[in-house]
Parts: sequence; C-alpha cells; structure tokens
Amino acid sequence: MGYLTTDKKKITTKTFSEMKAAGEKIAQLTSYDFTTAGIIDRAGIDSILVGDSASNVMAGNETTLPITIDEMIVYARAVARACKHCLVVCDMPFGSYQVSREEAVRNAVRIMKETGVDAVKLEGGAEMAGTIGAIVAAGVPVEGHLGLTPQSIHKFGGYGLRAKEEAEARKLLADAHALDQAGCFAITLEKVPAALASQVTREVKAATIGIGAGAGTDGQVLVYADALGMTQGFKPKFLRHFAQMAQCMTQGVQSYIEAVKTGSFPNADESY
Repeated sequence: MGYLTTDKKKITTKTFSEMKAAGEKIAQLTSYDFTTAGIIDRAGIDSILVGDSASNVMAGNETTLPITIDEMIVYARAVARACKHCLVVCDMPFGSYQVSREEAVRNAVRIMKETGVDAVKLEGGAEMAGTIGAIVAAGVPVEGHLGLTPQSIHKFGGYGLRAKEEAEARKLLADAHALDQAGCFAITLEKVPAALASQVTREVKAATIGIGAGAGTDGQVLVYADALGMTQGFKPKFLRHFAQMAQCMTQGVQSYIEAVKTGSFPNADESY
C-alpha cells in the first residue's frame, strides 16, 4: 500500500514525485464538501481534486462552464478543512485564468489564500505554459490537464476521445513537455489513447493522472459520485462502479419513510 502504510504525514507535491519514481500508483478522487471529503481522506486517498465538475455534480449544470471562482472557493475551503492526509487540488474554473497571465496569478493566489488547498489545476497546453510558469513562480503548485478538456467542450463539439489522430497526438505530446517545463507537478490526461498516455508518462517528470487514459499513467482520477454509483445514466467505458451508493441511499430513505409513516420512529429510547 506504499504511503498509506509507511508514511502518515501529509502528502505533498514532492510525494507525487517520489511515488512516480518508486512506481507507486497515485489514487485521486473528486470531492466538494466537508463530510464526503473527510470520509475519502480517512479511507486513505492520496489526493482529492475539488473539480469544476462540481458544476455538474453539485449544481446540476450540463457543463463545467457556469461555475464561478467564488463557488469553487466555497467548495474547496470545505474540502481542505476536512483533509488531514491527502493532497488537495482545486480546479481553476473557466474564465479565471484565460483572460490574462496577471489575472490568472491573482486568482490562483486567491484560491490558495482563501481555501487552504495545496495546489490548483487548469486546462490547456503550450498556450498556457507561460501562465502556468507565472503561477508556479508565485509559489502555487499547478496540475495541468490535457486531452479532453471539458472547459473547451464547445470548441471540441463533444466529449469524444481526443488525440486519436497523429497530428493531435503529436501536439498533445508537445503540450505535455511544455507543461512539464513550465513546472507542473502533475498532468491530468483525460480520454486519450492508452499508448499515448503511457508515452507521455515515460517522457515527462510530472506525475500523470489518467481518466479514460489506460493503465500506463502514474495514477487515476474519477468523480467520486460516478465511482461510487451515485450518478444515474452515466457509464462511459472508462468508469467502474466501486460501490452502489444510490441503491444503498434509496433503501435507507425508504426505510426512514416507512418508520415515520408507521410510527416506529422515534421509539421510546429515541425520545426525551
């Protein structure tokens, strides 16, 4: 189990580098609230991503685009308060880093100051390398994100596999090197061919975190609600259900309703 059994100290970006070097896989899940994050952290997760997927999971939006930096700060602050062991990363939402390098640095610093997370994550390749370098130079660790980048969904026109053609694959590889040189401690690779993700992993110093990118990356990330079977009607090829929480919660709610309706709750022992 590696760091879960041998090192109880707080996981840092340096730990990611050490885990990559040792060949120990990195386990990352999303979370957006204090209670859930505390459970995931105590279970021994290496990292929690406070993803802009909160736009979908928490707010019910169809895309990640509507969520604001103020909303992300509320979610990230709650998660950071709950976590004692894992590395907490906060997504920079759409519009918080694309306008200018100066605004990106200012927003990254604001996220760190107001939430207590350990790092930020942002999407984009070589075109964002200068911005990432400036954020890193300001003392903020950055996780990059290549492949399917949901904030650019209208540009791509869908959520399909990325970099399956040679030209796009070459660009993704060049982008990964650019992010590595800019100082990213980790790079998310989303929905790209497994062979390409493995090549990126071999060629960059940064730890690679895959989602729909095969088993050759340094780690994996999933949205917790998807991984634990809470999301309805969403089952892409890369997703495995590790629990059936929707079913369990439904049964619990139904048991509560029955107990209230029949008058068996509260009983004498549950009354003052």
